[in-house]
Amino acid sequence: MYECFGSQPAAWAGKTYSEIEAIAERDGSILIQPVGSVEQHGPHLPVSTDTICADALAHEGAATVVGELPVIVAPALWAGNSPYHVSFPGRIDVTFTTLVELYEEVAASALETGFDALLLLNGHGGNHNAIGGASKSIGLDHPDVEVLATTYFGLAAEIVAELRDSDPGGMNHAGELETSLMLHLRPDLVREDLIEGTHLDEPYTHAYDDMFVSGPLSVHRLEEEYSENGAVGDPQFASAEKGEQIFDYLCAEVESLLHEVYEQTTVPIDCVEGIDRIDRVGRVSHTDRERGAFTVVLRR
Repeated sequence: MYECFGSQPAAWAGKTYSEIEAIAERDGSILIQPVGSVEQHGPHLPVSTDTICADALAHEGAATVVGELPVIVAPALWAGNSPYHVSFPGRIDVTFTTLVELYEEVAASALETGFDALLLLNGHGGNHNAIGGASKSIGLDHPDVEVLATTYFGLAAEIVAELRDSDPGGMNHAGELETSLMLHLRPDLVREDLIEGTHLDEPYTHAYDDMFVSGPLSVHRLEEEYSENGAVGDPQFASAEKGEQIFDYLCAEVESLLHEVYEQTTVPIDCVEGIDRIDRVGRVSHTDRERGAFTVVLRR
């Protein structure tokens, strides 16, 4: 049952404390923290869909660079904020304030090991504001750490525009995107005979239509107002092949992002005249004519 937990090459869960410390102490070390939720995803997808997608992307994205960059993936945080799903069973939720505090406290603990960068990789739309707020407070509390946060489906806009068969409103909750990803990642958990959703028909012109067609207007509704069975969108257009293409594209995007983060937290020694050393938090020490050292912090 547990043979896969910690088996991925960058998995924090499968390493000893000394192995984790060794990664953290390398220049430009990056900690990826996947975050998700436990909530209904219609009659055809498991309640852990958001967590599965974020965790899989974190591990597979890290695997593309693990032999090249010092990167590690923490165990996924599955608690989310989904009050709009209150009428459906299966939700294990925390308040928005508690969620932000959870991210802050987990980050504070993990960063004690000495990582140079933290990436919060989110799989649940309802967590978007929480990871944004948490990234700012974590950054203020850890000024020597590069702190970033993203929701994964925002990285897939280009490939989705090429592959989607649904109209705007079809890639929403348990719709074409998430169902395709799950058919690729965990087909054993997809109830294919129950795939059915309700296309989102939002009456406000400037409101959110789906994950890739969004407007400036925020509208609060309970999920039951959009769909009787909890699936909002057009999951009937989903396929494993489409999910594989999207997931591979996402892995390449994460790979590129990790290289960018590494470059932001390290500077080649031969690039700056007078450098004596470069330490693991991205700081370089110079020596002036009187041999008095000072430190330049290479962070924004």
